[in-house]
Amino acid sequence: MQPAPDILIVGAGVFGVTAALELTSRGHTVALVDQGPPPFLLAASSDISKVVRMEYGSDAFYMRLAEEAMEGFDAWNESLSRPFYHETGVLMLSREAMQPGGFEHDSWKTLQERGHEPERIDSKLLSDRFPAFDPSMYTDGFFHARGGWVESGSLIQELFQRALAAGVRFTEGMVTDLLLEDGRCLGATLADGSSLEAGHTLLACGAWTTNLLPELKPFFRSSGHPVFHLRPAEPKRFAPPEFCTFTADIAHTGWYGFAVHPSEGVVKIGRHGTGLDVDPVADPREVYESDIQAMWAFVREALPALTEAELVYTRRCLYADTIDADYWLDHHPEYAGLSVASGGSGHGFKMAPILGSLIANRLEGVADDRLERFRWRTDRAAYKSEAARFVG
Repeated sequence: MQPAPDILIVGAGVFGVTAALELTSRGHTVALVDQGPPPFLLAASSDISKVVRMEYGSDAFYMRLAEEAMEGFDAWNESLSRPFYHETGVLMLSREAMQPGGFEHDSWKTLQERGHEPERIDSKLLSDRFPAFDPSMYTDGFFHARGGWVESGSLIQELFQRALAAGVRFTEGMVTDLLLEDGRCLGATLADGSSLEAGHTLLACGAWTTNLLPELKPFFRSSGHPVFHLRPAEPKRFAPPEFCTFTADIAHTGWYGFAVHPSEGVVKIGRHGTGLDVDPVADPREVYESDIQAMWAFVREALPALTEAELVYTRRCLYADTIDADYWLDHHPEYAGLSVASGGSGHGFKMAPILGSLIANRLEGVADDRLERFRWRTDRAAYKSEAARFVG
């Protein structure tokens, strides 16, 4: 029998796999457990793509993190088996003239304050450069060349294989309970009745977090958001540079999307909004007819060239929303040997290259000024969302 690892990580999504790689590189023995080999279909980290952007309205803290993360994506493109990050640029559109306090305006301003050079886009430039959009719908906005998208599921699969090659152990199974004894966590129990022991247990299980730590339910919410894959008859019309990652007045509508996927041949569209309350274990992941009709209404309005596309796939992606939309990376205040790395809140994957170092620094007690915002915080009373989130 192998000795218990230094650290058991529950969840092999983007938080768990990046933490496993970083902690192993620092000399820790690490074990991962998840319901299936990554990318696990029901995990938020799966699917074919995630947005990579640095725009967070006036929140310069997250823009700084995104700048660091993009350097990490560039480094991964050089060091992994192939590039997974695609820098198509990000187009952020507004139906009205950008005004202070609005997501697009404040993102535009903060970009400039931090030395970036986004290009202002009006209806005429939109028609000339991005002809798939209806220019009458969007009078203002900007294009930022630094940004794009990442092949999320494929990247997780590669990082997982690298973790295994580095010596990380993997167990397939669903964790149902934690082994808690005399104020300490000793590991976890699986659905088949077996146990996994470790010196320290890290919960990196996203929307499943509160199923294992019910005391966090007042501060976390598992929300489900619709995602659609559309196969256009003329995919070249939706390929860069004439089409790219976009947000369509997102804080007021929730709609965002991607250029045609180079291998899947689909345009992915999602809605970054309030979502539905969805228990990751008990509830189905259904996309309803009302969701589909809302998507088609958006397409007819904004992207008329896409109206004849075939809808080939839908999913309801689960967010682990925290009370204030910030990540939750900290030790449990009552149980020694237990920490949480969760709370992606719909914007976790874009920070993938720096998540591992953030988590490892917290576990090791390394001074890191970025971590204060992600502390254990049960003093918050009402939910808020990050600036791009449509609340309606």
